[in-house]
Amino acid sequence: MFDDDFSHRTPPWFARPDARAWRCAPAPGKVRSFHASLPDYAPTPLIELPSVAARFGVGRLFVKDESCRLGLPAFKMLGASWAVHRTLAERASDGGDDGRITLVTATDGNHGRAVARVAHRLGLDAHVFVPQGVHPQAVAAIVAEQAKVTEVPGPYDEAVRLAAATAAAPDAVLIQDTAWPGYERIPAWIVEGYSTLCAEVDEQLAAAGAGEGPDLVSIPVGVGSLAQAVVTHYRSRPSGQAPALLSVEPEAAPCVLESLALGAPVTVATRETSMAGLNCGTPSSIAWPHLRGGLDAAVAVADTASARAALDLAAAGVSSGPCGAAALAGLRAALTGRGAEARRTALGLGPASVVVLLSTEGAAANPHSTTGH
Repeated sequence: MFDDDFSHRTPPWFARPDARAWRCAPAPGKVRSFHASLPDYAPTPLIELPSVAARFGVGRLFVKDESCRLGLPAFKMLGASWAVHRTLAERASDGGDDGRITLVTATDGNHGRAVARVAHRLGLDAHVFVPQGVHPQAVAAIVAEQAKVTEVPGPYDEAVRLAAATAAAPDAVLIQDTAWPGYERIPAWIVEGYSTLCAEVDEQLAAAGAGEGPDLVSIPVGVGSLAQAVVTHYRSRPSGQAPALLSVEPEAAPCVLESLALGAPVTVATRETSMAGLNCGTPSSIAWPHLRGGLDAAVAVADTASARAALDLAAAGVSSGPCGAAALAGLRAALTGRGAEARRTALGLGPASVVVLLSTEGAAANPHSTTGH
């Protein structure tokens, strides 16, 4: 276990020293109460892995296991359910008829399935656009939610463009988890939905006697919406502990790392990766200010690293797909190999530090979860 991928080279890495001093407004508190009102809501487990903590020279290490969240094998239902709830409430207040509207989205897998599940539960239609490279089993899982699926012969950004064009119809609503100028309100609601995950982590750490919060959170990143939620949660506190926040992306799609390095959001050309849910070429416009201000560091990892991390987590009893396992792969890249001490210092980690890895999907969410191909 834990064979180091970066023992002979320096990983793609960016760090900024003053992120823990950056502050923003908090997420609304009513999100958690909404999720708690859902019939199948329960906090997902926070699993401690002492052997992994010892391996990386930290005090305690926990994995937030999102392999079963509101009936699906990924965290995305938190954002989709809250955003659709807010969307329908707003339409009702404006006198709109929700009886036959179609929820439209683009996805690399988990978000689209979540939107389709919410639509099916509410008696609505769903139309999901899927880019090339998504495994047929992931597409079949979306179809099983009674959604119409359109497979796009292009990357994620092209699927988003086509979904947005389709949602321009009067009987359709775009429920997209990335934002751009002119389309920001619904993506902001999706980000708010993810705040429930962060609140659970703090409560679970306190119950485990691990203090007021983590010293480091490792976050898998696609367009940056989950990372925005984590930054918002931990950078909205007026005082107290401010953890280091590490974003982890595929080397095939490092749009946030490249943007941070350049100091402005950029679009990168993506390649195929087993971390399909992170295969995004452009940061979300609403996430970018939070990522630029509140992330301590960013690292990119290879498919082989996430595959090995998934196997390591499975051996420890945690079901994690390539995207979820990226959190462990990123931690390993940061804390091992050439230049590791400087990266450890940038993250402020010591022998008593508490680390949380966000495992955003279970192995069942991604057919590549054990192969990395």
